[in-house]
Amino acid sequence: MNYQVTSRTRTKGDPVAVFKDEAEVYQYTGGIFEEALADPVIGQKFADSGVILKVTHTEPDAVFTVDMPAKKVLYGDDARNGPKPIVEMFMKADVGHRFWLGKVNISLALAKGEMRAKGPVPKILKLVPLAKGLFPKYREMLEKSGRTDLLEA
Repeated sequence: MNYQVTSRTRTKGDPVAVFKDEAEVYQYTGGIFEEALADPVIGQKFADSGVILKVTHTEPDAVFTVDMPAKKVLYGDDARNGPKPIVEMFMKADVGHRFWLGKVNISLALAKGEMRAKGPVPKILKLVPLAKGLFPKYREMLEKSGRTDLLEA
């Protein structure tokens, strides 16, 4: 059996989820989108894409919608009842977190079933180079929040 030795794993088996609850998902993975949309250059590029992205996470359950043209992020019921998404992404919260750490290739994750997508995936893939520019900001956000334990996920 494969054992992982970190403070965030069970004695045997799968790692414990990185985020303890949906509030942490919103704070970090939602938060990086908020930072991106607030950036004068990156935010405008996201807005110009015309994409409305709805992200549904499991472990823990969380949903948020990134309305890029309106430059806002909606959470929970606001996301569920908000604008109609152009693209929807489904994944474990840990996969989203690892993406922002630069450890997940979206095309490969889709092929392996770690992520699922509904809608025109090429629209999202065109945004990946912009997102990569946010990887350092995501790490910085974790560090500023005292969550350096999440940097090695």
